[in-house]
Amino acid sequence: MSVRLYIGNLPQTFESKELEAQLSAVGEGIKFKAVMDRETGACRGFGFANVNNDKLADAVIAQLNGREFKGNNLRVERSERRDSGNGNNRKGNHGSNNNGPGSRKEVKKVVHSDAPIEEAPDPRWAGELSKLKDLLANQKTPV
Repeated sequence: MSVRLYIGNLPQTFESKELEAQLSAVGEGIKFKAVMDRETGACRGFGFANVNNDKLADAVIAQLNGREFKGNNLRVERSERRDSGNGNNRKGNHGSNNNGPGSRKEVKKVVHSDAPIEEAPDPRWAGELSKLKDLLANQKTPV
């Protein structure tokens, strides 16, 4: 089974072949693709490598994670696959509350409330609204 690795902290200007040479020194059958910016064409600082098996993936992580590459220390780890049903669940918590290091705290948001809606003005326009109310109150002719 193929394993997908995240390779981060890449410099913006580098040749993919240079990194592929380091990957091929670890083992055969590793394919790397850098993620490029659509507008500038420069590397966005990360990419993904497809590795043939788990042992080779562990070897790549052990040898390249933290290694200096063109002035940057590489970050190499297994990439979490996105769930096709839920794009918001990147870490794969599936409702469990993992408050360990690196996990986000679960936040419960109120989307709908049965409470009566208060008629409060938008704070961006509150000053202008109060001026308009004063002008209308001071108007002499009936509207």
